[in-house]
Amino acid sequence: MLLAVLYCLLWSFQISTGHFPRACASSKNLMGKECCPPWRGDGSPCGQLSGRGSCQDILLSNAPSGPQFPFTGVDDRESWPSVFYNRTCQCSGNFMGFNCGNCKFGFSGPNCTERKLLVRRNIFDLSISEKDKFLAYLNLAKHTISLDYVIPTGTYGQMNNGSTPMFNDISVYDLFVWMHYYVSRDTLLGGSAIWRDIDFAHEAPGFLPWHRLLLLLWEQEIQKLTGDENFTIPYWDWRDAENCDICTDEYMGGHHPANPNLLNPASFFSSWQIICSQLEEYNSRQALCNGTQEGPLLRNPGNHDKARTPRLPSSADVEFCLSLTQYESGSMDKTANFSFRNTLEGFASPLTGIADDSQSSMHNALHIYMNGTMSQVQGSANDPIFLLHHAFVDSIFEQWLRRHRPLQEVYPEANAPIGHNRESYMVPFIPLYRNGDFFVSSRDLGYDYSYLQDSDPDSFQDYINSFLEQAGRIWPWLLGAAVAGAVLTAMLAGLTSLLCRHRRKQLPEEAQPLLMEKEDYHSLLYQSHL
Repeated sequence: MLLAVLYCLLWSFQISTGHFPRACASSKNLMGKECCPPWRGDGSPCGQLSGRGSCQDILLSNAPSGPQFPFTGVDDRESWPSVFYNRTCQCSGNFMGFNCGNCKFGFSGPNCTERKLLVRRNIFDLSISEKDKFLAYLNLAKHTISLDYVIPTGTYGQMNNGSTPMFNDISVYDLFVWMHYYVSRDTLLGGSAIWRDIDFAHEAPGFLPWHRLLLLLWEQEIQKLTGDENFTIPYWDWRDAENCDICTDEYMGGHHPANPNLLNPASFFSSWQIICSQLEEYNSRQALCNGTQEGPLLRNPGNHDKARTPRLPSSADVEFCLSLTQYESGSMDKTANFSFRNTLEGFASPLTGIADDSQSSMHNALHIYMNGTMSQVQGSANDPIFLLHHAFVDSIFEQWLRRHRPLQEVYPEANAPIGHNRESYMVPFIPLYRNGDFFVSSRDLGYDYSYLQDSDPDSFQDYINSFLEQAGRIWPWLLGAAVAGAVLTAMLAGLTSLLCRHRRKQLPEEAQPLLMEKEDYHSLLYQSHL
């Protein structure tokens, strides 16, 4: 009853964010390659009259990509978003958004000057009313059409280079499902030809930053949609789980009594229709997912390929991931060894760190275990468990960042698979965000995790461990600098001593100062600092 009341009350709010701004979907915008909509607050493009931002050319990185994608100029996602737009809003200060109408993550207030820190909590720590509110928010987002964004149903070429726009409406929830499909879909090469070895959000360095941004935007849009500025996505801590303990009607939906592949009718997720799940059909037609409903949500947890995924991840698996010091390594794809990213994503063993294409572990293990809609990459975000799962994956990423405190330069600048370099803009987001922008602590982005707050006393030890690791790698340089500094100090001390003796010879003994003059004192002090 409470869910129904909340659902009805929330229908009055309708706002969204995501991919193509509705205001930039006209032939004029596409052919002019400009997306600089007016901010509603003053009516000027990008809120320029209010100092929020201005319309500027997009500067693309020219860093080379890896060899995995051997084509150029065949995919709309290459050099994102230049196929569609080469001018967008560049926001100033703490402003953000396709028209600079929002605040950057971690800021709020009319002028985006107020810092805020929200906390994502374990779903089992929510009260009954908090849990029911979360489920109501999900259902509201699923059934509310986005006012601000639309999805393209054809490629730029199929739109006759923008002269014939092809766009559909989409719900707030399904907008993010569509984005997850679009970023990981195959490349359409024309005729019946496709290229499968491409993904702008998986199997490469951008996996963790990309999903971090997706969750932040989803969270932000639910906050706007509901007016609940303190809303955060809960996480599911699946370490050492023996079964899907959130797969009950009280939470994310239990088994259908007659068909184990469906959800129990007692769960309102049983009425959800999925989209973007028929990749082979789209490929055969050289078409994009257009948001058409394709059937009910499927899930049969535990009845999966146990040879590929024998168990769910353990606490020891997570700890091994966190012990890996390299974020990325080698070819920076799913064959990378001893890579934190590749091991957490699930393409390398959490026992050895060695890539193993016969096993799906860690992040991948949860997708395989769900044995349904969530087990297919392109359509996996249809299942709301996706949000809880990726929130916990993000928390492990956050633990690694706090433990190892990497500089942003640790994130690969060049030679990563296409779309995954540090300065590459992430597909398919407008406004634009770079991969490297989210290789920072979650606290800098305005959120934290409840179980990481509880472990803050260990952060000093993590800092010391990280410092010792880095010092061990640069000790030859430190030793050389220390020797050079000692020699320089000795030379300066000798020179000062000679000057002082020369000066004393020039003065009668009774005329020599008992205290050093001011200039001498500062000279000695400077030497001591050296």
